[in-house]
Amino acid sequence: MKTRVTEMLGIQCPIIQGGMAWVAEHNLAAAVSEAGGLGLIGGANAPGEVVREEIRKAKQLTDKPFGVNVMLLSPYADDVAKVVVEEGIKVVTTGAGNPEKYMDMWKAAGIKVIPVVASVALAKRMEKYGADAVVAEGTESGGHIGEATTMTLVPQIADAVSIPVIAAGGIGDGRGIAAAFMLGAEAVQMGTRFVVAKESIVHEDYKQRIIKAKDIDSAVTGRSHGHPIRCLRNKMTREYLKLEQEGKSFEELEYLTLGSLRKAVQEGDVNNGTVMAGQIAGMVTREQTCKEMIDEMMAQAEKLLNCCER
Repeated sequence: MKTRVTEMLGIQCPIIQGGMAWVAEHNLAAAVSEAGGLGLIGGANAPGEVVREEIRKAKQLTDKPFGVNVMLLSPYADDVAKVVVEEGIKVVTTGAGNPEKYMDMWKAAGIKVIPVVASVALAKRMEKYGADAVVAEGTESGGHIGEATTMTLVPQIADAVSIPVIAAGGIGDGRGIAAAFMLGAEAVQMGTRFVVAKESIVHEDYKQRIIKAKDIDSAVTGRSHGHPIRCLRNKMTREYLKLEQEGKSFEELEYLTLGSLRKAVQEGDVNNGTVMAGQIAGMVTREQTCKEMIDEMMAQAEKLLNCCER
């Protein structure tokens, strides 16, 4: 399935793996790229040298294209922005902010820049400043979220910009890919489905929490302070939401979640940790290799899209 995105990134399938903090490391990124998609290493809050090491480890596992997600709120963002240039990375996605200050440096290095956006206004601004594509991420996604749904956001952004649009949020199988294409997207970005990949280093208890999740198991914390995060309901989310209702300060709430994502991902504490996952968690029913996932999803998507063409 060729699109402007697959051509631009040199990949077989229009599937990009999300740059999830603590999850998107070299093993997962390389496995997704080997399976025909675009794997991403999540910079998160890691220092530049840690990201450099991850990039070099991924290069040992694959000669296929892979990228890095730069979290712009990170105190190390400036360092990571330079590391991707020094290490010859060809694709960068960005989250939690505006990457304009790095655009000239990245473009001069021949890097394809793909910001994650949650509004038409930001998508248009990113196009103006030289972005090669945008990820239109709906509120169904896991982690930090906006307000608009994928169903409403993707077509509005596709109408507003001329660069390719990549849909994200609520996509977990071939039906979601086909639907995204119908809305005007030319690729999809997926996170939650890849968390349970066999190549994912996420703790088995975290994976099983996603696999056993129901459609109503998603919760959003942090709305009261303008930092909404979607994760699966547990003891921590119940306590957080209770404190939010009581009007506790942002600092008090932050203290409650300090290190909670690492606690869930690495230690498997799915009660007190933050189990970030999108609303499609209820659709994820088993652990598979990245290749099995991508082959299965692409076969389903192509079948549906071919039916529509007829």
